[in-house]
Amino acid sequence: MTKYYITNLEIDNFFNQLRKDYKVFFPVARENRNNKMDYAYQEATTDSHFLFNPYRTIEPLKVFFTYPYESVGTYFDFKDQIKLEKQTVILGVKACDLYAHKIQDFVFLEGVQRDTLYKLRRDHTLIISGDCTDFKEVCHCLAWEIMPYPTEGFDLNLSPLNEGYIVEVGSERGQELIQRYTRYFSLAKETQVSFCKTKRQNFIEKLNNHLKPQNLVSKDNVQRLVRLGYDLETWQNFSLTCVECGGCNLICDTCHCFLLADRKTDSLNEKIRIWDSCQYANFARVAGGANPLKTRSKRLRNRFMKKFDFFIDNLGIPACCGCGRCIEVCPGRIDIREVLKDLANKVSLK
Repeated sequence: MTKYYITNLEIDNFFNQLRKDYKVFFPVARENRNNKMDYAYQEATTDSHFLFNPYRTIEPLKVFFTYPYESVGTYFDFKDQIKLEKQTVILGVKACDLYAHKIQDFVFLEGVQRDTLYKLRRDHTLIISGDCTDFKEVCHCLAWEIMPYPTEGFDLNLSPLNEGYIVEVGSERGQELIQRYTRYFSLAKETQVSFCKTKRQNFIEKLNNHLKPQNLVSKDNVQRLVRLGYDLETWQNFSLTCVECGGCNLICDTCHCFLLADRKTDSLNEKIRIWDSCQYANFARVAGGANPLKTRSKRLRNRFMKKFDFFIDNLGIPACCGCGRCIEVCPGRIDIREVLKDLANKVSLK
């Protein structure tokens, strides 16, 4: 597709105009307890200024399409409500989250029953993604053969150069955005496109150098490992520090389990949807009290089997994007990379 260019000055003007015409969410920097920067989504206001985040945000992309706690009324209720709202634009989405959203789309759009509320939100949202120019220690997208720059799933993508950005169009709606705000863009020059490719290759090399010493498990081997390692003590050993908080599931951009419940409001019973976690003790409990995942080790194993066996069988890809959010959030310091490496070491000895 045709590539465009926007200067640093014009991207501020573009951002300000988007803010007037759409509901815009963009990443803002926050210093964490290690005196390093995290990025979190915030809705743009009249005081907001454009910020390009060098790596993914704290929140997964799924927070915009399924909410942790929400009413699930009729399709017509939500259709009318969403149509009255401005369309949403999400800035700063990274390649890992776009990859992960294939899993969410598979679950909510391609199953026996399509989730109409999810589809309404998807149809009502534009994504302006961006290349990664830095990484966190936990980032390991390349281990899953995901490039640190988006290749699909976006409407527009921004690749930073010295004094501006290459803008790549990824959809018809992205092209419509360019046409609507054409005054801010110019056609990219060959030298700019070439420089962008060089920057991407240099960053891949930098990230590869970070990952090589970790000896991470290959994407091609992971299904074999979880199957052969099904009865190993790995699950018991790593589950010893699990506190069953569910943080790994709730922060993961591919996890999608939920439960339905009734809430009484006045004289009506309202159906609500709540994010669920396979690490909760009662996740698999059924009527009568039976629980096939009664122990923490079984629940931990279930999480890995779903990610690295079920989805490879049913979608052809593992349900992990290498974002490392689950590693950061875990109070028990359970590291998905280390679990897989432990399986690899033990399976090789069998």
